[in-house]
Amino acid sequence: MVQNTGRPGYLQIADDLRAQISSGALPAGQALPSIRELCERYEVSASVVKAAISVLRTEGHVIGQQGKGVFVRDRPPADQPAKDGHGEILDQLSEIRAVLGDLGKRLADLETAVFQEPRRSDRRGT
Repeated sequence: MVQNTGRPGYLQIADDLRAQISSGALPAGQALPSIRELCERYEVSASVVKAAISVLRTEGHVIGQQGKGVFVRDRPPADQPAKDGHGEILDQLSEIRAVLGDLGKRLADLETAVFQEPRRSDRRGT
């Protein structure tokens, strides 16, 4: 549960999940609990959980896979840099493209619902 310490709830959640990753309680390759499960565990809204996951993603602790979930990332040892310095940026761009694609679909569905074609009986003179 998030405490009333003055520290934002999403940072408290990120701290807790980061500690679980560091301790091995959430090992590399394992999926994080679902957003719904994390909401129940920490007694917060989905937006707070998503913000915490965003912090961990930015720090490189987790990586999202569209339609599958968020997974603890395999990280190279601190003294061994990643083979491809652009890999993380490409991963983030891929995630952004997937999210934008999803938003595009959702917007199209919303526009269809809001701006429905008039029924044939409603059309006059055609």
